[in-house]
Amino acid sequence: MPQPWLQVLTLVMALTAGSTVAAQSVSLSGIMGQRALLVVDGAPPRTVAPGESHLGVRLISVSGAQASAVVEMAGRRHTVGLGEAPVSVGSTAPAPGRGNRVVLTSDGGGHFMGGGQINGQTVQFMVDTGASVVALGSSDADRMGLNYRTSPPVRVGTANGMAQGWRVKFASVRLGDVELFDVDGIVTAQPMPFVLLGNSFLNRFQMRREADLMVLERRY
Repeated sequence: MPQPWLQVLTLVMALTAGSTVAAQSVSLSGIMGQRALLVVDGAPPRTVAPGESHLGVRLISVSGAQASAVVEMAGRRHTVGLGEAPVSVGSTAPAPGRGNRVVLTSDGGGHFMGGGQINGQTVQFMVDTGASVVALGSSDADRMGLNYRTSPPVRVGTANGMAQGWRVKFASVRLGDVELFDVDGIVTAQPMPFVLLGNSFLNRFQMRREADLMVLERRY
C-alpha cells in the first residue's frame, strides 16, 4: 500500500503537469561583469549570475559587448537587450510600455542608473534631479540620427563651465516598461557618458527612496 506522503507527492506532480505556466516578463536593466540585473514581472531588480534563477527565470549567459543576456523562461530561451522592451512568455510582440512603475538600483556610489530608450534607440540613463530636462551628448544624438543642429541653440551649464547645446523634443522616452511621449530635452556639444534623466521626465512620477532602491510611480 502506498505511503500517504507518496500519494500526496503523486497528486502534486499530476496537478503541476496539467497546469499552465503563468505569464512572465523579464527585462535587462544592467550588466555588471558576468552578472545581469534582471527585472521579472515588475519586481525589484535582482543581480543574477549565469546558471542562477530568479522568480522562474534562469540566466544562461551575458554579453557586455552586445549589451544583452540570454534567459530561459518556461523551457524557452530568449535574448533580452539592455534597455529594450521586456520579453514576455507566450508573446512575440514587445511590451507596449504602458507600465506605471519603475524600480532602479543604486550603483553603490549614490547614483541610480537604468537602461532605456529614446526614440526607440537604446541608451543608459542616470537619474539627475538637478537637471531640468533629459540631456544627452552629441555623440549619442548623432548615433540616434537626431537632426538637432537645426533646433534652437541654448547655453548649457556644466561642471566645466558654459557649453553649447540645442533644445529638442524627444518623440518618446522609455525607462523599463514606462514610456512617455513628447519629452523636452537638450543635446550638448560635449560628449556625455550617460543620458541625464532630468525633470522633464521625472516630474511625471512620484519618487521615493527605499534603501538602495529608487521607486518611480507614474502620476500622469
